[in-house]
Amino acid sequence: MDRLENDGRLAGPAWADLATVLQRLHVATDQAYGWREDHAFGPLAIANDARSDWPAFWADNRIRCHIPYIAADLSHRLDTLADRLGEYLPHDPPPALLHGDLWGGNILVSAGRITGLIDPACYHGDREVDVAMLTLFDHPPPAFFDALDLAPGWQERQPVYRLWPLLVHLRLFGEGYAPAVAHALDLLGC
Repeated sequence: MDRLENDGRLAGPAWADLATVLQRLHVATDQAYGWREDHAFGPLAIANDARSDWPAFWADNRIRCHIPYIAADLSHRLDTLADRLGEYLPHDPPPALLHGDLWGGNILVSAGRITGLIDPACYHGDREVDVAMLTLFDHPPPAFFDALDLAPGWQERQPVYRLWPLLVHLRLFGEGYAPAVAHALDLLGC
């Protein structure tokens, strides 16, 4: 990483370059959803058990796994959502290689060009997951989303995909993230 230039300015033409980089990263594969090994964010285990059904992967490995560790009111709502994920998510989106922790701090930029993506937690899944994580803390311009040419309805799926990083943050950093989790569930009607 020390050899990659980084001026820390994810702005202007860097967004267009990031869209190009993500298009290359997100090329569809013939892999199952998941990864050959689990990850961890500090003390928090991230299960990546391979599945052929995307909503089942998301329900078990990204939603239900948090239920025992959070308040009962949110747990009940999350369980309801997990049972209904097939209504919100495509059954079999093309499995893309995901960065898995894509936010501005993990994107190295120099002179308007992406020089590297760091600190990944890779797995195969719906490429909209990386977009959801990126938009949790960063604000790409509309042209960025246009360049990605996402499937119709992607905006409506973003709250489902944002729940996972919000739940991770809730568990790692505390109750300050509970309102954001509740808001995402409100947007989904759960």
